[in-house]
Amino acid sequence: MDSENLENINQMLEQDAELREKIKDQVTEFDKKTRVMTGLLNKIHSTPTNQLPALLDSVQPVLYSCSDVTAEIADLVPANQFWRWKDTWCNSLRNAVFVATLIEFLRSESLMTIQQVSDILGIQPSWKDRFVLTAEDYLHGVISLVNELSRLAVNAVTMGDFEQPIKISNFVKDIFAGFSMLNLKNDTLRRRYDSLKYDMKKIEEVVYDVSLRKLAPSTRDA
Repeated sequence: MDSENLENINQMLEQDAELREKIKDQVTEFDKKTRVMTGLLNKIHSTPTNQLPALLDSVQPVLYSCSDVTAEIADLVPANQFWRWKDTWCNSLRNAVFVATLIEFLRSESLMTIQQVSDILGIQPSWKDRFVLTAEDYLHGVISLVNELSRLAVNAVTMGDFEQPIKISNFVKDIFAGFSMLNLKNDTLRRRYDSLKYDMKKIEEVVYDVSLRKLAPSTRDA
């Protein structure tokens, strides 16, 4: 290789390394935010139901602030290079999906759509070749939501909330039914989907125990 070619290659390598570090710095910031949110939300397992709104209100501003980070990342990624860089931030993004969907369930007992999550994270349609929320990352976040709800079903009973496991059971059954209609070709995603069966079983055992003992208001007259 001649000297000019070598110089061009060196410049390309340096630019690539510089870009990687800049993206990594923003992803680190994204990670910090998701860790703060998941740490706060872990308190749902020891927080009475009537105090949950205040807890969720404390997490919401951090969730909204994630839009600043996604914008920074989108600005850094060159056009048409989404697939080259997506693995850098996919874990952070999946955690953000988990947080957003968990908050939505605890507020309204409904599942936030992929578009709603994208909107709350400030992801713009114009970023489609640089930074997007893929269906795969969204589904990973939803599976994490179910994992957390199976734990909550048990802890809710410990705190004397016997209605929550029933609500969780209905919600998770609906999600499982939706997953069963998807053609999952990603091996990791398919394995995680299979784990939902264990979560459902765990939740159903809690609901069965609550129903058998007629602890929930809706089961006392049954």
